[in-house]
Amino acid sequence: MAPVIYPTTNFTATEQLCLERGEGIYVFDSDGNKYIEGLAGLWCTSLGYSNTEVMDAITEQLHKLPFSHTFGGKTHKPIMELAEKLKAMVPVEDAYIFFGNSGSDANDTHYKMLRYYFNAIGKPEKRKIITRERGYHGVTVAAGSLTSLPANLAHFDAPLEALSILRADSPHYYTARQGNETEAQFVERILKNLEDQILAEDPDTIAAMIVEPITGASGVIVPPEGYYEGLQALLRKYGILVWADEVICGFGRTGADFGCTTMGIKPDLMTFAKQLSSAYFPISASIIPGWMYEAMINQTNEVGVFGHGYTYSGHPAACAAALKTLEIYERDNLFEHAADVGAYLQAQLREIFTDHPLVGEVRGKGLIAALELVSNKTTGASFDKGAAGATAQKLCQDNGLILRAVAGNAVALCPPLIITKAEVDEMLTRLKTAIDASYDALSDQGLIAS
Repeated sequence: MAPVIYPTTNFTATEQLCLERGEGIYVFDSDGNKYIEGLAGLWCTSLGYSNTEVMDAITEQLHKLPFSHTFGGKTHKPIMELAEKLKAMVPVEDAYIFFGNSGSDANDTHYKMLRYYFNAIGKPEKRKIITRERGYHGVTVAAGSLTSLPANLAHFDAPLEALSILRADSPHYYTARQGNETEAQFVERILKNLEDQILAEDPDTIAAMIVEPITGASGVIVPPEGYYEGLQALLRKYGILVWADEVICGFGRTGADFGCTTMGIKPDLMTFAKQLSSAYFPISASIIPGWMYEAMINQTNEVGVFGHGYTYSGHPAACAAALKTLEIYERDNLFEHAADVGAYLQAQLREIFTDHPLVGEVRGKGLIAALELVSNKTTGASFDKGAAGATAQKLCQDNGLILRAVAGNAVALCPPLIITKAEVDEMLTRLKTAIDASYDALSDQGLIAS
């Protein structure tokens, strides 16, 4: 075993699959086996594998200017061009962009900039951040504290109180509804809980609420109709900023430019990474409105610098990769393609799996979806310790399909945006075989309710 500390891995189960190359929506392991990459790596390889245009853009930039930092007044054309491009795309007023290397550090950057901003305008007490149960926002100290998944919090002693992190209800109707509650009643209840929480904490102490338009690692949760409309009205009422984590949803994943567009969110802040460069080069972006940037100028002048930044912030090769990726999205109408093929994927998933005895819920939008695996289809009872998720993930891989079990017993799909309807059919055929086999295996173990 190589002396690697592997991320998000059980240290007793490392190096089980060694990938060597990729092509289109497929990857190949060291034994020559071919798999459909059904999660686009980690929700990120939107253009699939071996896109020569992006690789050429990176190589060209490396030959021209392989590195330049952007501290102390230095800049370069790729970072300026990328910032202008993003500013023209995002639904944020007079946007300014800070570039980093991952979604985690982008959310940490937002956390710091919120404190910097509220200090600048004389409201240092306004520092609390609301996140949601089952939210995922990264793994650095601040972003990891905004994350609400048990495996990401256990044993790390996240400094939630020191960082002033508050947690609100998850908007997952299927698992969090009470009794015969309708979706409308569920939304009304959890928004009432949120308002009560805001009032108990004092709105003047709360800076922002962070939300994924549609969640990823927590199980591809699509909030019910009316949730975001009511949530935004509530936050605006109390002067709390809306912070959209678009690391997974951004750039076509939901069948629109952004998850905010799909879900009707008007954000103040936005976080990007992953599909910004189709994951060909690490890059992230923290977007803030112009009025927030303007308020911070005097503080940077007083200190002499804005004392935050990474060596690789706006790395020229990363910016070149992102610029070419955005160009391909626009030229090839990939957002429209994702909407069309995504609608087909969603319809086929529901037709094939809605009545499956192992599937409690099929959910998703565009080219992101999940199957909630249940031990009792009538009650929606789940499996202990993610037994169904782990079984299905393994059997998918055995059938040449790489997916990921998330939130215990949900199986997530998030293929490259370039996937065709024929390839969707191939993917779902393999998925159906694996889910059928999972049901049989779990039945043999006595884990299915009779």
